[in-house]
Amino acid sequence: MEAYYNCLHCKNKRVRIMTTDGKRHEGIIVDVDRNNVYLKTKGNGRMQTSAFYPGGAGNYYGGYYGYGSQILTLSLFTLLAIALI
Repeated sequence: MEAYYNCLHCKNKRVRIMTTDGKRHEGIIVDVDRNNVYLKTKGNGRMQTSAFYPGGAGNYYGGYYGYGSQILTLSLFTLLAIALI
């Protein structure tokens, strides 16, 4: 729940987000719901959605690329740190 409130506080602000798998993302938080944060990034016109999937023997971080806007969807469960930039 803490990640949700942190993202709400940073909505419409430029941030750098680090995920539990060590990836870093920069952009503006455009929306937040109870499961995801939506980050507008400087992209190439592609939309990326990502999620954390619990597996039987282990866990993995997956993603899907499609055409659309420059919005990156990150699962709140995978967020490690958020910093205003």
